[in-house]
Amino acid sequence: MKITELLDVRAIDLNVSVASKEEAIDHLVDLMDKSGKISDKAAYKKGILAREAQTSTGIGEGIAIPHAQVAAVKKAGLASMTVPDGVDYDSLDGQPAKLFFMIAAPEGAGNVHLQALAKLSMLLMNEEFRTRLMAAKTPEEFLSIIDDEESKRDAEEAAQKAEEEKKTTGYKVLAVTACPTGIAHTFMAAENLTKAGEAMGYPLKAETNGSEGVGNALTPEEIAAADGIIIAADKNVEMARFDGKPLISVPVTEGIRHPEELINKIRNGQAPIYHAEEGATASTDSSKAQGFYKHLMNGVSHMLPFVVAGGILIAIAFLVDDKNAGANFGSSTPLAAWFKAIGGVAFDMMLPILSGFIAMSIADRPGLAVGFVGGLLAKSGATFADPFATKVSATPGFLGALLYGFVAGWIILLLKKALKGLPKSLEGVKPILLYPLLGVALMGVFASAVNPIMGVINGGLTSFLNGLGKYGIILGIVAGGMMSIDMGGPFNKAAYVTATGLLASGNYTLMASVMAGGMVPPLVIALSTTFFKDKWTEEERNAGLVNYVMGLSFISEGAIPFAANDPVHVIPSCVLGSAIAGGLSMAFNCTLRAPHGGIFVIATIGNWPLYLASIAIGSVVGALVLSFWKKPLEK
Repeated sequence: MKITELLDVRAIDLNVSVASKEEAIDHLVDLMDKSGKISDKAAYKKGILAREAQTSTGIGEGIAIPHAQVAAVKKAGLASMTVPDGVDYDSLDGQPAKLFFMIAAPEGAGNVHLQALAKLSMLLMNEEFRTRLMAAKTPEEFLSIIDDEESKRDAEEAAQKAEEEKKTTGYKVLAVTACPTGIAHTFMAAENLTKAGEAMGYPLKAETNGSEGVGNALTPEEIAAADGIIIAADKNVEMARFDGKPLISVPVTEGIRHPEELINKIRNGQAPIYHAEEGATASTDSSKAQGFYKHLMNGVSHMLPFVVAGGILIAIAFLVDDKNAGANFGSSTPLAAWFKAIGGVAFDMMLPILSGFIAMSIADRPGLAVGFVGGLLAKSGATFADPFATKVSATPGFLGALLYGFVAGWIILLLKKALKGLPKSLEGVKPILLYPLLGVALMGVFASAVNPIMGVINGGLTSFLNGLGKYGIILGIVAGGMMSIDMGGPFNKAAYVTATGLLASGNYTLMASVMAGGMVPPLVIALSTTFFKDKWTEEERNAGLVNYVMGLSFISEGAIPFAANDPVHVIPSCVLGSAIAGGLSMAFNCTLRAPHGGIFVIATIGNWPLYLASIAIGSVVGALVLSFWKKPLEK
């Protein structure tokens, strides 16, 4: 399938003027709808925004390739537009995006159209090709330019393939590229790495782990002969095959932005030797390099949608109920009872989801069932003496689910080693019988023995936090400040995960402090760039406006580009503002039942006027400190 078969004149608009990233996406979605490739604009746009939330598809060099593979796509297609003046698209290089290609891929689609889309991604790395597209006067000319370049590329690839068939393995370095959706970033990283290798006289072969599967697969002979391996991926790839080879692992965007640096690390012998764990297979390697943080965040990221949905629905139950209901407040009317019941179902999934996906991150799919059971046992508090948990006073809760998730993964890893010597005829029985049966039984033994201890710890921690009183202000200051130290990094996540876990124990004050602290950094930047213009460049002032929305939406990462450019002034100012907001929220006894949403979940916030005041005071103080501390720009 050719690229021009996916793109027609109805989906091309030239010399467009858009004011924002959101407006650019809306315009492209409208073009896609005009071409008849999608059945539901709203659902398709939702898929586009979900992909943007992972990593911006503004890949740099003035290019943006938003994409989604969702059920709302009837037929694979492209939409394109040119924006001569450019628009801020949060691109990797910080430059405005001018050339846009939006990709629509149907769910469960084959690989023919994806091959064409991958080819487009590679073509766009050619600066002369991009220049010709930007200069096109009509949609027909735009299509003709693409068709000519694609034909030229096909001819070159055919000649290169014929030449490769004559060669033996001659690659000095190998690479594997992969992104979560596997449509654009995967192939651009592969293209840039390959080109960089050619330019440096250091031949490189890149394997792509795209939506259609593995492309340009690395052979055992190539792996054995190569000097080293580059993994540029944002998802798990087959790793055990690289055991004993020098290997560096980075996000897929590094393969796009810094291919020469990565290749030089291999060439100069700076890559560490990779060792797969004993008994690991190509698809289930559990390297220590994955680390505690990756496993934890795999569980938390899967858990959060349940907590958000459940927490908000439960909060709505209290909002619509009769305020004079007494002990039955929250479920005294049919409508309130319905919201609370549905929200409770979602919220009750929190612990098994957390535990299950931590275990899955450690031990792959066999860990999922054992982790789920561990989470449920943490929720029930079952023991040997009381297996149905009829007399339990305090359950292990969040802390127990956290522990049992890791234990479940380790149990499966131990079982894999223990059952390694079984006949090959029983290989198919292991994942469907032996691992779940033995794993769940061992998990049950461990949880039943540990539940009383974890119950005491969790109950004691909850009682301690609930009884802090005025001393809780210190906790609010610390938790709020942690949200700004690294704005989405380990410190931020440690405070956030702790507060989210306490929701299950009925403690809603720390969650309020944490969200207040996380909303402050973007607001500090927005206020400073608005009212102290002499301290910021025009580009920074324009970018600062977006931080109003990001701050109010509880997206701390909006301040990261400013912190990266001037960490000495930005980070301490934001930490101070966040600590003040978190401490005031705790002092005013503000509560929050939803772990995300910012200003948009104000209905779920207890004592919301003072909560908003806490955020405003913290933001203003942080902005003033930053603005008076930061020197004016030289004229």
